[in-house]
Amino acid sequence: MTLTMLIVFLVHVLLGVPLFISLLAAAAVGFMFVDPSMIPRMMPQQFFSGINVFSLMAIPLFVLAGNLMNVSGLTDRLMAFAKLLVGHLRGGMGHVNVVSSVFFAGVNGSAVADTSALGSLLIPTMRKEGYSTSFAAGLTAGSSLIGPIIPPSIFMILYASLTNTSVGGLFLAGVIPGLILGLAFMGMNVWYAWKHGLESRGRFPTIGEFAWTALSALPALIAPFIIVTGIVIGLVTPTESGALTVAYVALCGLVLGTLNISAFWRAVVETTKLTSAIFLIMAASTTVSWLLAYAQVPNQFVSLLSPYVDHPVVVLLMISGICFLTGMFMEEVSALMLLTPIVVPVALSAGIDPIHLGVVITLNITIALITPPMGACVYVAAAVSGLDIVSLFRTIWPFVLTALFVLLLLILFPPLTLWLPAVFGMGS
Repeated sequence: MTLTMLIVFLVHVLLGVPLFISLLAAAAVGFMFVDPSMIPRMMPQQFFSGINVFSLMAIPLFVLAGNLMNVSGLTDRLMAFAKLLVGHLRGGMGHVNVVSSVFFAGVNGSAVADTSALGSLLIPTMRKEGYSTSFAAGLTAGSSLIGPIIPPSIFMILYASLTNTSVGGLFLAGVIPGLILGLAFMGMNVWYAWKHGLESRGRFPTIGEFAWTALSALPALIAPFIIVTGIVIGLVTPTESGALTVAYVALCGLVLGTLNISAFWRAVVETTKLTSAIFLIMAASTTVSWLLAYAQVPNQFVSLLSPYVDHPVVVLLMISGICFLTGMFMEEVSALMLLTPIVVPVALSAGIDPIHLGVVITLNITIALITPPMGACVYVAAAVSGLDIVSLFRTIWPFVLTALFVLLLLILFPPLTLWLPAVFGMGS
């Protein structure tokens, strides 16, 4: 049954059928194996129950907050502050690219939005500084992976809704791994700048310049603290935090005079397009997940890996391999929705902390955003830079390997993810 569903899904995808319809077609075939009479009853029920979760309301709100930052000019202020911090170093614009991704990750939580927003501005600037177009595009796509790791994270919210894990704990667990990922990409940039003889084109800022630029960027820098602090201390839910962030960013835009009705409407339209696609895929994925659970596929998976439950690292490596390969050929939201219910029972039986597992799965799924043939961030970076997609996929592998190295560190050293939640009393 599972193999037939997979074949049906892949055939529909290759024919260009929308992803959520491809998933529903696979589910319909699966129901034919189990009980055809369940199709009119269970498919609609599971489809709507997959998105009938209050905590998922946080997703469109965080996406809207990020879009409002773009249209109101707050993103430009973040990049100016990043340039002030690291632009004077050798290979400065590469460092600005990564640091800007870290800042932008604290509001949006979407790697694709990060690539689109920052790439159009930074890739041309990096070319002027002496970077090759392929490295500039690759670094932009690679550093965008920080977005779903540093809170808020769309993938973490989805994982939490599937596993009843603390969203606040997951958000805190993503901070250190996200910063490590940023440092890893900055290390790549240092190596590139040294190898190609790139010199510093900036100068160390004066105290006055630093104070003015920091003050200008302060409204945007406060937004991530509103998101995380409110959730961690228990004042607001993730959904309420998203609503507060939208209100705050909109207010900043109005006070600064950079947000008008036209720009606000543009942000709402972009948010609607993205979140509609996400929710349709989530609903269809939930239908498939329910069917697989009904057919006891997770139990079969647990039995398959049961000989390794005494070795948590081995289990995590095997889960990571499955997530990585699945993400290469399936859209990331659907891969997360389908795999999480299957792998979580195995991980829990091996004694793996669900928060640690959430960060590992999130990074796995995120890395798939830059792997061929489905890597969405690479397609966006190619469009922004004007590069041929095939040539960019050929040169993206060093960035993939760097992210995989960080993933291995997280698997081998769980305190990198669990220390911060434990400090704030939000561990599992």
